[in-house]
Amino acid sequence: MNSLLILLQAAETEGGWMSMLPLFLILVVFYFFFIRPQTKKNKEQRKFREALKKGDKVVTIGGVHGKVAEIKEKTIVLDCGNNIKLNIEKSAIVMDTKSVGQQK
Repeated sequence: MNSLLILLQAAETEGGWMSMLPLFLILVVFYFFFIRPQTKKNKEQRKFREALKKGDKVVTIGGVHGKVAEIKEKTIVLDCGNNIKLNIEKSAIVMDTKSVGQQK
């Protein structure tokens, strides 16, 4: 915080806000190329997890593929085939673009 104040004071004495313009441009670029796309992706993931239903094909963060057998409040029972069922946290489910395209 102190370093920001020092920078602002230096900018005022050395030529005003024009010397701070590159810093502001870097912040704007950072927002539009890093922060905004990440928040958009997180929002899409949250919507995907809320819209899950029984029978949907999904992939976990760890790469386990399966079908949703049961949906609970915070977990999902995932049927991985050969009579194998796993309890998975909803937050560990990611959008599988291949299975989403096959369902439509």
